[in-house]
Amino acid sequence: MSQSELAQWQRFAEQARSGELYLDSEEAARQCLTACDQRMQDLQDMARYTRQAQNVSGFGDFHMADDLVKMFKGQATGEANSIDAIIREHIEVVKDMGEIMALSIKRITGQDVTNSAYFNTSTESMGG
Repeated sequence: MSQSELAQWQRFAEQARSGELYLDSEEAARQCLTACDQRMQDLQDMARYTRQAQNVSGFGDFHMADDLVKMFKGQATGEANSIDAIIREHIEVVKDMGEIMALSIKRITGQDVTNSAYFNTSTESMGG
């Protein structure tokens, strides 16, 4: 995901907060919110797997093995395009999407809607 796509969803969420942007169908917003819940759960599961991928070993005890360990660890974490960084970006986008849907429902029904799966646990799952 590019930084421009991430920024675009952040702008959409800001527009939803200000009332400029909303989905005008409660049913569609609720279905999207449910999809956001599922996607967030999937991303949290992937985040757990990426922590396991940081345990790299088994290449032997020679210099090239150390280079391979460093390369694979970098792909798992610590680099701009590492899998954990990508998952964190996706979590932020799903949070923005969910917020837009929740605000849409509130605008339509007057009810606050909270989404238990990602508002409370998404940052905890990535150590944030």
